[in-house]
Amino acid sequence: MRLFTLLVSLFFGTVLFAQQDETKAVQKTIETFFEGFHSQDSILIKQVVSEGIVLQSIGKDPSGEVMVRTEAFGKFIKSIVSIPETTKFQEVLKSFEIQIDGPMANAWTPYEFRLNDAFHHCGVNSFQLVKHGEDWKIVYLIDTRRKTGCDEG
Repeated sequence: MRLFTLLVSLFFGTVLFAQQDETKAVQKTIETFFEGFHSQDSILIKQVVSEGIVLQSIGKDPSGEVMVRTEAFGKFIKSIVSIPETTKFQEVLKSFEIQIDGPMANAWTPYEFRLNDAFHHCGVNSFQLVKHGEDWKIVYLIDTRRKTGCDEG
């Protein structure tokens, strides 16, 4: 019986260890995306996204109605690299909630966006990732954006 208990413990310990490694790899992929974002490095960003990535934002139109805006990846990259050097921008990720099922992962990352060191907006990013070989790639990113209901500070 002790041998059975030991084998079961070793099995579940190995599974948990592997899951933790995958969780860290997913988080590292997202951190690399933002490293490229903040340094305006399109090559670094492209290393962690899948071909055909979908980018969307949820916000409100001028009348207050909820709308979903889709942005072409090429346009997104062009807008990032064209930000003037005099403009300081930073998206601060508050936490990571990561779920994985085989080659699919979801990461929920509340954030605060700062422009020239001042609060600009907050929201949540929802990343969908797929594991290609040994690498996690972002295939879908949708975010919310709001000016109120944020935990500033």
